[in-house]
Amino acid sequence: MKKQEKSFSFLEQFLPPGSYQQVAPFFDTHAIHLTITNERKSVLGDYRHPVRDAPYHRISINANLNPYSFLITLLHELAHLFTYVHFQRKAAPHGKEWKTQFRHILIPFLGKKYFPPDVEKALFAYLHNPAASTCTDPHLYKALYRYDEQRPGYALVDDLPVNQYFETEDGTVYRKLEKLRTRTKCMNMVNGRMYLFQGIMEVKITKKRPQPGV
Repeated sequence: MKKQEKSFSFLEQFLPPGSYQQVAPFFDTHAIHLTITNERKSVLGDYRHPVRDAPYHRISINANLNPYSFLITLLHELAHLFTYVHFQRKAAPHGKEWKTQFRHILIPFLGKKYFPPDVEKALFAYLHNPAASTCTDPHLYKALYRYDEQRPGYALVDDLPVNQYFETEDGTVYRKLEKLRTRTKCMNMVNGRMYLFQGIMEVKITKKRPQPGV
């Protein structure tokens, strides 16, 4: 489906209440082409620096994000913008320069009640070493996930009880066995093999109990 461009004031419906007034000045001081687009599985947002045929900063954000994820993603991409303004192509995409810019941009949004307490607590921890995506920080990801529009019958692997059966996107059924330090051990109920899952993976809860293959 074709991407849709939105006026900057239209951002208010995507952001936490009251936060647009703090976001708006970024668009007053920089030439930004903002696009609100459909869900992309691989990225939540994207930044492109100015080029000859497009002499402005280009930012795109997924429209399906909850307000807190949307604001964090927008600030993430604005940090790329400021990193480019200050360092051009000399800085790594998510190197120390970007981390500094992201902290500088995000911190003024904390303590303003834009974020729920659990999300803000996770954000403070995340700021010690911001990553390329919120999906790489399980605590922040799980805090934000609670405010997504939940799909009935789905849950994160971490939130499933031991011995719960679940189904992945390809229809394979597993049983949750044991939570390890960073992953969860699960049994494939078709071939009987053990697999390690990330705890933040969303899966479909099922009562199916196919027997392991011989």
